[in-house]
Amino acid sequence: MVTAPAVVEEFGREVAALGWVSDLLVAGSLATGDYLPGISDLDLVALADGPVDAARQATLAALHRRLDGGTGTGLNLGCVYVDAATIPDVQVRHPTWTHGQLVQRILSGITRAELVRHGYAVFGRPPGDVLPAMDDGDIRAAARAELTGYWAWAARRPWLWRDPALADLGLTSMARGRHALRTGQLLTKTAAIRQADAPAWLIDQVSARRRGERVASPRLRAALVAWRDARRTVAQARRPAPRVRTAER
Repeated sequence: MVTAPAVVEEFGREVAALGWVSDLLVAGSLATGDYLPGISDLDLVALADGPVDAARQATLAALHRRLDGGTGTGLNLGCVYVDAATIPDVQVRHPTWTHGQLVQRILSGITRAELVRHGYAVFGRPPGDVLPAMDDGDIRAAARAELTGYWAWAARRPWLWRDPALADLGLTSMARGRHALRTGQLLTKTAAIRQADAPAWLIDQVSARRRGERVASPRLRAALVAWRDARRTVAQARRPAPRVRTAER
């Protein structure tokens, strides 16, 4: 297990003191052992004892802004706040603090898979005790949902890919998505870079950025490579899943 930054424990104490958060769970790179300080985000999930209403959201926003300006500076600590009663419904949107703002997002299938297969609790119950188990077929379905959801939307907007951050994220996410569709297993971001469908020069540059090196890629060339990769991978994900043959009796 990768050692968590001190802000995670501090954040845990703060949300536990609210009195209505029963569990704080770790997902993402910190759970899978791929966390790189100052590069990776901190992805957390908090389970609440009821709806996270406007008053609770205001309290959370103030808490996050304070931590983001203190011990959490530059660490991109994010958290999804889930009313525990809604866990079975994967389409429910939950208040989510991410990159300095509170938005409404689902608790995605991939995040659920990271939690039940690799996650752990800062406090409260282990993820496997509060979330349904996910088999390989569930992970394939979760990957397909992400590829045909957000990434299909992004693939229809080629101008977005001129953002170097999106180009890097897209190449990594497409490799992770293809791996999940093929194997039913999760792939870390670092490992996914080497499986990216991109020229060797771009793979090397994305790897360098993952290590924290200040390396720039030709913006338009990288954007075109990443956008085309997304279009191909989304098209692949939209094809009907192959049927599993059963032995004849």
